[in-house]
Amino acid sequence: MVILSTFGALHILQVLIGRSRLFWDADRVEFNRFLPDLDRLHRFDNGLFRSTADASQDVIPIPCHSHNDYWRREPLFDAISWGCTGVEADVWLFDRELYVGHTMSSLKRGGTFREIYVDKLVGLLDRMNAGSEVGGGTGQLSGVFHRKPGQALTLLVDLKNSGRQAFEILQKQLSPLRERDYVTYWNGREVVPRAVTVVATGDTPFDLVIANATYRDIFFDAPLEELWERPRSPIDAEDPIHELDSEIDYGSAMSLPNEGQTSRHESSSDIHNQGPEQYNTNTSYYASTSFAKTVGFVWRGHLSPRQMEIIRGQIRGAKRRGLKTRYWNTPPWPIALRNHVWHVLVKEGADVLNVDDLAAAARQTWNARVHQLW
Repeated sequence: MVILSTFGALHILQVLIGRSRLFWDADRVEFNRFLPDLDRLHRFDNGLFRSTADASQDVIPIPCHSHNDYWRREPLFDAISWGCTGVEADVWLFDRELYVGHTMSSLKRGGTFREIYVDKLVGLLDRMNAGSEVGGGTGQLSGVFHRKPGQALTLLVDLKNSGRQAFEILQKQLSPLRERDYVTYWNGREVVPRAVTVVATGDTPFDLVIANATYRDIFFDAPLEELWERPRSPIDAEDPIHELDSEIDYGSAMSLPNEGQTSRHESSSDIHNQGPEQYNTNTSYYASTSFAKTVGFVWRGHLSPRQMEIIRGQIRGAKRRGLKTRYWNTPPWPIALRNHVWHVLVKEGADVLNVDDLAAAARQTWNARVHQLW
């Protein structure tokens, strides 16, 4: 009886949050356009790749971003072995050294940005390009993926404190990659793609990112919430679902651009005074925002017309500037709701999925049954 009551309560919860509405067959055409068919044996032995050289063997890169990558059993390599083209590191500055961790209490002496990411990338790329005569001035060196050597890996560095000092040290610690011509850079005229594209976010000062007018190899993570433009296809005002918008309190998430929202970079020492046009391919790479803050809670298992207008307008603004759209803090649970949001974002043109579950993103298990809770 207790078990039946528990499942009954869970079912009521599903109905209240709208998961009972999620009876759909995923549009396989849209998914296949976003992700390749990965129905293959994954190159893992007990969850770990056989060697760093095998990290991307037979792996097809997919546009997913490994959120909090440093929490994985093998930071960097786990993401690469699943095909993710982006990884994220939260970085703290202490005693002139950059440490990787989600909070200050989680930092360890051996867990430096240099050891976990820079040194590993240098070692992997050196092996990928061993014996190569390309790159000495005649061509481009190989990236981290065997199957697609021209695919860059995006290294997102979230500076958590002391932005100005941390940024300067980050520039110095990238030297081993820079000296080997592994880092994407802007030469004053155009962006020159390389194996690793470094993007800085968090407490990163924008004025330091653009300080050099002729060369830069650290790009900014632009605030997507500031780039909204009116989408071509307006929401359907006659849709009966639209009436629910006034009944549900979404908080500040439902305000359109410049309606009281603040940028996530506002706390940094940088002062934005040029407007959203300063975010372009010369200065930035990603355009990111918190899904929960700018789009809001997904009530009744579906996105409202106003929420869709926000998503479409933000993606439109980013694409016009040539930037890659990334939403973080999307709903992780229930699984069916997570899959639904992923499906909508991909269909609307988001360039990369910010994911914690690498296997789910890579294996395309996005059409999970409605009553799957974990």
